[in-house]
Amino acid sequence: MRRDKSLSPFEIRLYRHYRIVHGVRISLAFVLTFLLMRQLNVPEGTWPLITLVVLMGPISFWGNVIPRAFERIGGTIFGAVLGLVALQLELISLPVMLLWCAAAMFLCGWLALGKKPYQALLIGVTLSIVVGSPTGEMDTALWRSGDVILGSLLAMVFTGIWPQRAFLHWRIQMANYVTTFNRVYQAGFSRNLVERPRLDKPMQKILNDVVKMRGLITPSCKETHIQRAIFEGIQTVSRNMVCILELQINAYWSSRTSHFVMINARTLRDSQQMTQQTLLLLAHALYEGNPKTILANTERLNEIVAELRQQMREHEGDALVATSIHSYVWLSMELARQLELLSHLICRALRK
Repeated sequence: MRRDKSLSPFEIRLYRHYRIVHGVRISLAFVLTFLLMRQLNVPEGTWPLITLVVLMGPISFWGNVIPRAFERIGGTIFGAVLGLVALQLELISLPVMLLWCAAAMFLCGWLALGKKPYQALLIGVTLSIVVGSPTGEMDTALWRSGDVILGSLLAMVFTGIWPQRAFLHWRIQMANYVTTFNRVYQAGFSRNLVERPRLDKPMQKILNDVVKMRGLITPSCKETHIQRAIFEGIQTVSRNMVCILELQINAYWSSRTSHFVMINARTLRDSQQMTQQTLLLLAHALYEGNPKTILANTERLNEIVAELRQQMREHEGDALVATSIHSYVWLSMELARQLELLSHLICRALRK
């Protein structure tokens, strides 16, 4: 897929309600599969429906579909073969059949704690479905096996129709994070406030949103072949920015004297405006897929960092005031550095 694909307003609205879309997909798949089973008069026709719901339920993004699709088919076929062998052994000896099933379920349990737990689950589920048929009725067992495979194939088909992309969802979530961060930043350093604003809940929500984005990393990597280290780096920088912002707000409101000095400092105002502008450009680039505007903005950030260093040397009178100003200026420089790093990583993620 194209990494720099521009997101339309419809796609943004769609991905913001992806749970509703996923629910509609499953409901339509269930109804159409039910009608197909009735029209074809398929024996044991409830098993395709059960398999469809079990397999489609936890899957929503395309990056999860392809690897799990192969696990579905492989686990279903392997479990069906084990079940058919068990039914044949039952005609010879029930204890032998039980030993075979015990060995098969041991294998299922052993694989469930490995790299492919989903496939191991399907092996056990399919084995249970097949051996649950009446003794010696191979036709029923074969139909159940075939129905499970049919349900797996239908789940793949319905999930593959207009699939949702985890990378696009990650871009929207990242843009929301940047936008929310910008709002909290503006509220924390607003010149119109006379008392420190209470921002504990918004800050905690930002951190929670960053943690939730981690679940999109694996399917995004599979969809775009972007190195996982890039996504992990963006996660780390995003958390660092929230921590720096909290410390920066503490320094900004630590004393009335230092607060008054910082309000009237031109360089600090410029750094705040540039930070807000950079955050807006990041959100715009994530929506539009165009990272060029971010790269152009990082040069001005470097200039402001140099000016902030000079600002630190000019206030060394009152110890408390100097400490507050120095802390705020140092944190401003660190936030600018983190913003530059975040801009660089996002550019690498959006680059063709």
